[in-house]
Amino acid sequence: MGDHFDQGQHALLNEGQENEMEIFGYRTQACRKTLCLAGSIFSLGLLPLVFYWRPAWHVWANCVPCSLQEADVVLLRTTDEFHTYIRKKVMWISLSTLNSAFGLTPDHPLITDEECIISRAIRKPDLKVRCIHVQKIRYVWNNLEGQFQKIGSLEDWLSSAKIHLKFGSGLTRREQEIRRLICGPNTIDVEITPIWKLLIKEVLNPFYVFQLFSVCLWFSEDYKEYALAIIIMSIISIALTVYDLREQSVKLHRLVESHNSITVSVCGRKAGVQELESRFLVPGDLLILTGNRLQMPCDAILIDGSCVVNEGMLTGESIPVTKTPLPKTESAAPWKTQYEADYKRHVLFCGTEVIQAKGGCSGTAKALVLQTGFNTAKGDLVRSILYPKPMNFKLYRDAIRFLLCLVGTATVGMIYTLCVYVLSGEAPEEVVKKALDVITIAVPPALPAALTTGIIYAQRRLKKKGIFCISPQRINICGQLNLLCFDKTGTLTRDGLDLWGVVPCNKNGFQEVHSFASGKALPWSPLCAAMASCHSLILLDGTIQGDPLDLKMFEATTWEMAVSLEDFHIRGVPAQAVVVKPGKLASQVPVEGIAILHQFPFSSALQRMTVIVQEMGGDRMVFMKGAPERVASFCQLQTVPTSFASELQTYTTQGFRVIALAYKKLAMNHHTTALMRDKVESDLIFLGLLILENRLKEETKPVLEELISARIRTVMVTGDNLQTAITVARKSGMVSENQKVILIEANEVTGSSSASLSWKLVEKKKHIAYGHQDNYINIREETSDDDREGSYHFALSGKSFQVINQHFSSLLPKILINGTIFARMSPGQKSTLVEEFQKLDYFVGMCGDGANDCGALKMAHVGISLSEQEASVASPFTSKTPNIECVPHLIKEGRAALVTSFCMFKYMALYSMIQKQTAFQITSFCSRIWPLQLLLV
Repeated sequence: MGDHFDQGQHALLNEGQENEMEIFGYRTQACRKTLCLAGSIFSLGLLPLVFYWRPAWHVWANCVPCSLQEADVVLLRTTDEFHTYIRKKVMWISLSTLNSAFGLTPDHPLITDEECIISRAIRKPDLKVRCIHVQKIRYVWNNLEGQFQKIGSLEDWLSSAKIHLKFGSGLTRREQEIRRLICGPNTIDVEITPIWKLLIKEVLNPFYVFQLFSVCLWFSEDYKEYALAIIIMSIISIALTVYDLREQSVKLHRLVESHNSITVSVCGRKAGVQELESRFLVPGDLLILTGNRLQMPCDAILIDGSCVVNEGMLTGESIPVTKTPLPKTESAAPWKTQYEADYKRHVLFCGTEVIQAKGGCSGTAKALVLQTGFNTAKGDLVRSILYPKPMNFKLYRDAIRFLLCLVGTATVGMIYTLCVYVLSGEAPEEVVKKALDVITIAVPPALPAALTTGIIYAQRRLKKKGIFCISPQRINICGQLNLLCFDKTGTLTRDGLDLWGVVPCNKNGFQEVHSFASGKALPWSPLCAAMASCHSLILLDGTIQGDPLDLKMFEATTWEMAVSLEDFHIRGVPAQAVVVKPGKLASQVPVEGIAILHQFPFSSALQRMTVIVQEMGGDRMVFMKGAPERVASFCQLQTVPTSFASELQTYTTQGFRVIALAYKKLAMNHHTTALMRDKVESDLIFLGLLILENRLKEETKPVLEELISARIRTVMVTGDNLQTAITVARKSGMVSENQKVILIEANEVTGSSSASLSWKLVEKKKHIAYGHQDNYINIREETSDDDREGSYHFALSGKSFQVINQHFSSLLPKILINGTIFARMSPGQKSTLVEEFQKLDYFVGMCGDGANDCGALKMAHVGISLSEQEASVASPFTSKTPNIECVPHLIKEGRAALVTSFCMFKYMALYSMIQKQTAFQITSFCSRIWPLQLLLV
């Protein structure tokens, strides 16, 4: 089979991505196709059935290898461990329908941008485009580069300057029509699969085909009772499976049906603003965002104005997020690379809701369509449900081996039976029946029906407990979980934060803690101004909405929020800007109010947010809020108290969540929207620490104790402070009192490609230099002789994890074996951590609230979302109960389902062996009678 690949052209599709595939070109040959047609007729339909099960065999039988440019059929093979094959026909898109409208000729440029994929894909002189559809995504053939490339997205190589220059005024009507034809409609279309299709797909399963063959054979031998029992069981099993699949299809259709019927305003070059349906949008269109409460029908880059968006569909948290326009920088680097992980603050994602849209320089908020259809964030979410990542589950591998052993035994028995009955002079039809009967007895035909029924019942029991499953096959995997990763905030701890106090600082260091429990208002100071203005809160329908942390911080100041009107222009404040004013209970304040002019929103990757504000009749200032370590790194060294580290540890060791604040004055001659973030966030003055209390959920400790007693490893993966995470781990019982925590730190050496590694227990600290071959952590030096193995836990930050993964990859597995606390982890690092645990042969479960855990929830063997937002549907399991009590229930049901599966295999195997033994006894008896009959004759 491998020779086929050596002859054809081989390339990679989606190189470096999660859905990477190898692609091979084939050309259909008439003589081969004729032979296959004849084979299908003479085999009475068996050959097409085999081709249905094995698409690669269909291609190899009907086609000959060729280059991808000449291919009319392509064969795709996944690059994962499963090497699944997919067969796709190459289709043609003809532009001849556009010739009359635009007067296109082979020599006439189709669109202004000759470097666009669409321009490179058009084959002259016939003006046709070759394309394939793979998992709802369209790929077109790029003639210049000689490969299939994804279409339906704006080119990644574009810099922010080119985006503003080329698309700032929209597309021409001709460009829109061409892109619409080649990219396809902007729809996330999930049809409700007809019952007959589901039924046929289920019935054509190899097990059920074999079962049909077995039942027909048994009826011919007048073995009706068992055959009828198998038919009834199979019908029930198929009906339950089809019903479950149909329900999932209906739910998914309802989830996306509203996406395709949205009216939007599009600004076209020369054509002006026009209203059209969202399904006609193409990458490069310029959207005009007017009014509030708009569902985004595509992914779009904000290029003018600002927006407040509810990203609950993506993150699982219904918290307003502020989006800022893409800056016009002179850098030639691709815009995504230029802003790295922080590029998302400029993107309005499909499926999210625009709560507020404020105009910029042009008076209206404008966004450039980035991706359409299934290329969007919502489309990717739906695709992850339609095409889930296959699981390499040991039970299913062993099941195949078990059945192959039974087939091997049955083959030996069949040969023996054939010899005996042929020699005994039996009729040919009887010989064939008896030989085939041995196979149907040896291989249990009722096995798939029995396994399916067991899983369906387990799923229904879970549903009664408020746990919903979109991938029933993973219920068995739950029974083998031996490591569980938990998010902290909102999962182990409560969602709400209680403001405990604030620790101001001045030139002399930290001052006394101001406790809000006393009821006293915070005295006026830059710290108070920072708490009142450094947030992303918005005023919507007279109610302040936003992040719970921001809300608690703002409420503690007793200030009020308003929106600036036209009369504020006199004071230099733009209309519709958020303005905060001292409330009735606030202490004497020398300013009338503060207007928030510009925001650099909070980013989990950057661990901070910054605002530029204007005091009414006063100075223009910059305020920053974020992780203490990050904020301190942007401050003037002399303004950060020398006791910063010890003060921070004092509160984090008590389990408090700590936020740092800083500020500086800004010259009035600067234009706020033109300022770059790196210029604004420099030479700040450190203001103090905000202390918030995040309490454990009541259910957390008992559940973790139950899991630990069952010898299931528990790991914390959080974006919070490392010391806070350690404290929560101790309070929750994840780390017991007699166990030690070893902190691991890894840093890249500035100006070189090397790195350093260090670890410490309490105050002790050891260092390892990069480059030594004997890199290891000597635990015996850190723990006493009385300590048992496993009495210590490793704790490290996301930054250290990244450095270790890059520079100390051989050491990473040893750290993960005892790693329990992973803090300051970005969403991408969470996914990587889950994958690394899986490489160590752990069956990994991930439990989170859906906020920054979506990637990890999908990557884990079992993902459990505690959020009911749309993002959670990408997770195999969703719990209605917002705590981790669902985890033991899921494991118990998984183990019960797993035991049921094992028992089914044992029972079926034993039943087959008993039947087979009876058949052999009869055959042996016949073989002894046969010589006796000859003597009598």
